[in-house]
Amino acid sequence: MINNEKDWLQERLKGIGGSEASAIIGKNPYMSNQVLWELKVGLKEHEDIGNKPCVQYGKEAEAPLRELFKLDFPKYEVQYKDFDLIRHDKHQFILATLDGRLIEKETGRIGILEIKTTEILRSMQKEKWNQGIPDNYYIQVLWQLLATGYDFAVLKAQLKYQYSGEVRTESKHYFIERSEVQEDIDYLEEVGIKFWEHVENKNRPPLILPEL
Repeated sequence: MINNEKDWLQERLKGIGGSEASAIIGKNPYMSNQVLWELKVGLKEHEDIGNKPCVQYGKEAEAPLRELFKLDFPKYEVQYKDFDLIRHDKHQFILATLDGRLIEKETGRIGILEIKTTEILRSMQKEKWNQGIPDNYYIQVLWQLLATGYDFAVLKAQLKYQYSGEVRTESKHYFIERSEVQEDIDYLEEVGIKFWEHVENKNRPPLILPEL
């Protein structure tokens, strides 16, 4: 059982978490697949971003947003515990840390709650959310479904805007049924296994460049 952030970070080094999964296929705006590989084989250390205002905001906002979700969607029982690290039954390197576990009261089905806070600084960012879930967050949810085997996921996003010093927020909710995205999950599992073989063999993978 993991009880603190230090142990949780150590366990994360032994696998790939949901927020890292998009780097495997070149869909992570913050790191390439080769940088992820360097982190996992110990050639590079994770940057400490805990003091960044956007990260601090996200951490502080998570609990009240989870409580708000409970009020808005009483059809779900919401469970949460700190450092709730879950491993895939067969592939132990596939990890997920959940913002909440959902139980659909009427059916007993189990799902994932993922919470995102984003400050919209450019129109392109808003457009991505209007079209659906941005790729890196969509892949994160798929990875979590892969790790847990759960039936569905709900992504709750709080988008924040600032106009002339005035702060405005907008909430969006995206519902994902595992049965509707199973092909994407299977593909992610396949490429994830191949990537982890590169890690275990300490063989650098070919660089995947993001689409322009």
